[in-house]
Amino acid sequence: MALKRPTWIPVVTGLIRKNGKVLVGQRPVGHSLAGQWEFPGGKIEKGESPEQALVRELQEELGIEADVGALKIASTHGYGDTGIIILFFEVLFWKGEPKAIHHMDLRWVEPAELGGLAIPDANKKILPRIIESLR
Repeated sequence: MALKRPTWIPVVTGLIRKNGKVLVGQRPVGHSLAGQWEFPGGKIEKGESPEQALVRELQEELGIEADVGALKIASTHGYGDTGIIILFFEVLFWKGEPKAIHHMDLRWVEPAELGGLAIPDANKKILPRIIESLR
């Protein structure tokens, strides 16, 4: 019997900083991990580069035109039979004011406050690396 290959979902997120704080959004009701705080982003669609996917997701979720910077962290996490690979990019410049189009709420937080928020396990397990990358 052949082993079932795991399903991998590629995800991009943006580390959007302003005045020493980072932007997080609260996941909407009706979605997985509802109510948890996450960095804006989403799944890479077929044919997109990670950077193109993040530009699209930030436009859809926040209504901003982002200039995607350097890849800061690449990590993996398993949710049951599904694995996600998450690419965290720095977003230093954008046009427009971020709006909660997709999220229930948006919040600018100090990196040190992230540990006190309900955040997805995929982020929690690498939180020290995330905080370090925000310095």
